Amino acid sequence: MQTRRRVFSGIQPSGNLHLGNYLGALKNWVGIQERYENYFCIVDLHAITVPQDPKILRSKIREVAAIYLASGIDPEKSVVFRQSRVPEHAELTWLLNCVARFGELSRMTQFKDKAQKGGAESASVGLYDYPVLMAADILLYNAHLVPVGEDQRQHLELTRTLARRFNHLYGETFVVPEAMILKTGARIMALDEPTAKMSKSSPVQGSYVAILDEPDTVRRKIRRAKTDSGSEITASPDKPAITNLLDIYGGLTGVPVPEIEKQYRSKGYGDLKKDLAEVVVEGLSPIRDRTRELLDNPRELDEILEAGAERAREVARSTLHEAWTRMGLD
Repeated sequence: MQTRRRVFSGIQPSGNLHLGNYLGALKNWVGIQERYENYFCIVDLHAITVPQDPKILRSKIREVAAIYLASGIDPEKSVVFRQSRVPEHAELTWLLNCVARFGELSRMTQFKDKAQKGGAESASVGLYDYPVLMAADILLYNAHLVPVGEDQRQHLELTRTLARRFNHLYGETFVVPEAMILKTGARIMALDEPTAKMSKSSPVQGSYVAILDEPDTVRRKIRRAKTDSGSEITASPDKPAITNLLDIYGGLTGVPVPEIEKQYRSKGYGDLKKDLAEVVVEGLSPIRDRTRELLDNPRELDEILEAGAERAREVARSTLHEAWTRMGLD
């Protein structure tokens, strides 16, 4: 019998997981393990909505799994699994495709943005349908809460719409999920462009600090991070670069930003960067080292993922069967 509220979240195994992924997602996931029933997925089906090198994708799936565990996610407390190993994700997506509307998907801003870059004519149908797969991911586990950033809010609203519509058409089947707003974990911005979110797919390596970066690489990237005009170390809308560096400092140390501002009241940007680099090195080094240990034993990693997929399939199978039955497909 389910006694705790359920949470679902996942990260794509593409690009390099970075400081923003850690502070905005992983650190928070670790913090909620005791309070909720958590399903933390490696969303590899989402990754293939754009072309991927199969060899690199295989490697990245394991790498993301290792980073999950190294960050403190405990497979005894949370279900950790690969999306593609639970076929019910793809099956429920088709059922929801037949409930979703063309106009709704056409209004998704992420598709518009990505298609604009490469051209809508050459974008895959999978990229267009991505939000329905995301809805299936969440509804399959009857998740009550979904930790989302601003860029995924529109997709979560579609999920809620599809759940309500399905329930209206076929009877109460799915939990209508809510956004989980976490108090900790600021939105971490790019080091070279502090008005844009830090991205693991950025071609500019200096724009992000990867979780697996070596200490000297971390120091170099922080040293070269963009700063604002003036010299005052304060968080404000007209100082997006310094605000971002202060948010990173606070996110890793737990020290409130106003206290950090006081600490650097009579110091310069160079002092802040030098200290911040050591804070980041100290925060990420144990995760990087543990990740490498886990990657040295891929069999154990695969066994953890398969055990998680089996636990996920038990829940997913039941939900899918109910949806089939409601639609007359049983």
